[in-house]
Amino acid sequence: MFIDLTGKLVFGDPSAKNYLSATDIKGGISEYTSDPAHPVPYTEDVHEGRTREYMDDDQRFAERRPDVLSFKTDILTEDVTLAGPVIADLQASLSSTDADFVVKLIDVFPDDFSYPATVAGNGKNYPMGGYEMLVRAEIMRGKYRNSYENPEPFVPGKVTEVKYALPDVAHTFKKGHRIMIQVQSSWFPLADRNPQQFMNIYNAEERDYQKELIRIFYDKDHQTKFILPVLK
Repeated sequence: MFIDLTGKLVFGDPSAKNYLSATDIKGGISEYTSDPAHPVPYTEDVHEGRTREYMDDDQRFAERRPDVLSFKTDILTEDVTLAGPVIADLQASLSSTDADFVVKLIDVFPDDFSYPATVAGNGKNYPMGGYEMLVRAEIMRGKYRNSYENPEPFVPGKVTEVKYALPDVAHTFKKGHRIMIQVQSSWFPLADRNPQQFMNIYNAEERDYQKELIRIFYDKDHQTKFILPVLK
């Protein structure tokens, strides 16, 4: 699965001729500014402690943020079942020397969806229109993209591959739903804040934390893609 030049998530081979010939379409880059002073939270509500409920929180709260990129498919015309690990293969550039990357796999429900009373168990229909269900998510600290033993800084402005696996998935995206991928660079406080420069994070002081411009590329030369374990 890859992102086409219009920013849509599509199935197929990004090297296909019909994709490479689409030079008349402007696009191929999405960007956001990551600010450690205002990290993306892991849940919409404020809690005294970490909750289990974040795993079924509606991810629309994150999609509304300017520091979260969201890519989704057209409405599915048939069920799609995944069974196994999801591989995120990002092509990214940074304005500094380090960043975190959080990739989230999301099941987007139809706008008019509701569970019938017999399923909800409360005697009433339960509206779920547009609900964005978190299926799986994982974070990669960018400097460890090639090795956990030998961290490497990014070269500012250089397009760099960040490829890693999300934990195994066993989920069916039903006909009429959409598949969404969200990309962000903080997931607080599930993951500590990154100062967004190459350094020992445990020695970082407040002045070390800085804003950073992050670009995700999906043009013909630098194709971000996601490898899904589709069960036939």
